[in-house]
Amino acid sequence: MIVIDSLNGYMAAMPQEQQLILQMHELLSYLSQQGVVTFLINPQHGLVGTMSSNLNVSYVADSVLLLRFFEAEGRIRKAISVLKNRSGVHEDTIRELRIDAGGIRVGEALSAFRGVLTGTPEYIGSEKPLLEDRLGGA
Repeated sequence: MIVIDSLNGYMAAMPQEQQLILQMHELLSYLSQQGVVTFLINPQHGLVGTMSSNLNVSYVADSVLLLRFFEAEGRIRKAISVLKNRSGVHEDTIRELRIDAGGIRVGEALSAFRGVLTGTPEYIGSEKPLLEDRLGGA
């Protein structure tokens, strides 16, 4: 397994973006042939509201996951969604992601919200808690 964190730093080392895309494609093809799983971390500009990126290499990715911050009930929360999965069908729901002392949890679909991926969601559901805290966790 190889993790490149982040693509921004990798891009800064290359003189031109076009060369980076070609090199990235060749590198990922080689690693795939060798049976190596590669994770590319591509940070987005903007924590809430509109997000942007200087680099789009999603066409060489087999799967693309989007992690997004959003605000609900006076707390900063994280959402996870699968944007692309080349190897088969994938779930199209947006779910809450919680990482705490007990590990990683993925909650129910955030169906009571509209606009989670924009970073400025609107709550349209009933009054019930989202992903509950664990005993002793945050």
